[in-house]
Amino acid sequence: MDEKISESAVRAASEVRVVIGRLRRRLRELATEDDLTPSQTAVLSRLDKDGAASTSDLAVGERVRQQSMAMTVSALERCGFVERRPDPADGRRQLLSLTVAGRERLQGDRQARQEWLARTLQRCCTEAQRRTILEALALLDDVAQS
Repeated sequence: MDEKISESAVRAASEVRVVIGRLRRRLRELATEDDLTPSQTAVLSRLDKDGAASTSDLAVGERVRQQSMAMTVSALERCGFVERRPDPADGRRQLLSLTVAGRERLQGDRQARQEWLARTLQRCCTEAQRRTILEALALLDDVAQS
């Protein structure tokens, strides 16, 4: 049975999408000339979170074609942010992992954006408003995991 979607659910969905898009664009504005692309950042983040992976595994995880992932990985290798090693379980496969430089770059980029956002939240919101944001984010996280 189809359940009618309430007007408030439709409005909330629209507002969440718009605000998250606006926030993402604002965070991207903080990028410097030598900043990583969103795809490169996503690969570094995935390797940091999940550990070593093949190019194929990364392509599946990021939902892109293997050829696109190969280009992203090649750029990261040229920068010295990832390195290849033979898979100990299957010597024919190559696993990619973060280098020290890759981990430092990822952490530096995250820290710069987080500091900007923390300063902005401090300046623009009261303590009560920041608590409300945290509560709303917990709800959105539940939605994202359902």
